[in-house]
Amino acid sequence: MSLRIANAQQHSRILSVGVYRPTRVVPNSEVIGPINSSDEWIVTRSGIRTRRFADDTESLGDMAVSAAEKALSQAGIDGRDVSLVLLATMSNLNQAPPLSAEVAYRIGATEAGAADIGVACAGLCYGVSMASDAIRVGSARYAVVVGTERMSDIIDPADRSTAFIFGDGAGAVVLGPATRPGIGPTIWGADGSRGDAIKQDSFLELRRDPTAPWPTLRMAGPEVFRWAVTSMVEVAQQALAAAGVTVEDLGAFIPHQANRRITDSLAKSLKLPEHVAVAHNVVWDGNTSAASVPLAMEALLSSDAAHSGDLALLMGFGSGLSYAAQVVELP
Repeated sequence: MSLRIANAQQHSRILSVGVYRPTRVVPNSEVIGPINSSDEWIVTRSGIRTRRFADDTESLGDMAVSAAEKALSQAGIDGRDVSLVLLATMSNLNQAPPLSAEVAYRIGATEAGAADIGVACAGLCYGVSMASDAIRVGSARYAVVVGTERMSDIIDPADRSTAFIFGDGAGAVVLGPATRPGIGPTIWGADGSRGDAIKQDSFLELRRDPTAPWPTLRMAGPEVFRWAVTSMVEVAQQALAAAGVTVEDLGAFIPHQANRRITDSLAKSLKLPEHVAVAHNVVWDGNTSAASVPLAMEALLSSDAAHSGDLALLMGFGSGLSYAAQVVELP
């Protein structure tokens, strides 16, 4: 006897996207002092002009719930019909319970499976892949994938390599069944031998010595930059080939918003045609880690730079060093 897999031939797609941007806008002028820098230096190095910082009323869960509720409303899906909630974050200071369980409860998905994803900036792309697979084999009907970050909680404002880069925010996508493929195969991986390139200090040291500095994120910027602009080109090409498309078929390129120079380098190496909209909202949102891909997706769609039904190459990469890329049809 063989196992029966329901809906084995079913397809999946992204139905909607919703985002939450914190109220407070932080210009470069507010971060240059502790790092002895200038607006010109930050813009030249990263392209970033502003970022958002959450306040005490904007928790990781609050931002995630807001983004998820907007995405559900846009898709016309009730939370009770959601059977899977995946939440990606690298800035949750509470290891238990999983934040996904709280978010699932608050959006009304009280009978949904819920799990946190800890692959930092690649988290949303990982979540899209896992949710898509669950829908295609019948483990889920509708799924919510959220990326939410309060990077301001884990950044040292005096660290010249990170203080000006990161911002806060949340983005969510709703996935559901489709009559044709809406999400291509995912190309993913991780290079654990280079895990120290982006690493947060241990909370264990703070427990042992209460006078120790608050654990913060450290990054070897030049090493990460070189890795992203070289290794990620092949990953992108593999994702295109796996989906059976070329750059000419794309309407948008939505990579993790790490650094404008990285995005521009990738776009140039991929030889993207002029008609392909390239996400550059890192300029205004900063690097929001797991939230950056959905925030960038929403920014392109809301500005009419990209449109529903366009094919978009999504890509996430960061701490781990983890990465993932897939071609999707935009909601």
